[in-house]
Amino acid sequence: MIMVTGGAYQGKTAFVTERLGIAPEDIADGRICTPEEAVSARCISSFHELVKRLGEECIPFTEELCRRNKRAVIIIDEIGCGIVPLEKSERVWRENVGRCGCIIAARSDSVIRLVCGIPSAIKGEMP
Repeated sequence: MIMVTGGAYQGKTAFVTERLGIAPEDIADGRICTPEEAVSARCISSFHELVKRLGEECIPFTEELCRRNKRAVIIIDEIGCGIVPLEKSERVWRENVGRCGCIIAARSDSVIRLVCGIPSAIKGEMP
């Protein structure tokens, strides 16, 4: 498993398509895909949005995803920095994204962080 993370619009999807050679049609969009599509996808983008849609089921789902799809590439935005949201639901989502990210990172062979389109391996080797 490979986790690709970073802030919004930092080049994560371009890295996955160009550097890892994953075709756009092989990327499930976490904003709209079903959980089952995510589990079987070669790559999942916007995983943080899937976490929001899953609500309290996000952690068991993430653990199941890691068990069932060990070759997945997961693209997840870093959303835990900056101003703490006023709305409780937004704070819960932010915490859930962090917890799910920790699960994915722990099970990934490589964790790549992108800033300004520049990748850095923060775990494992650069693919």
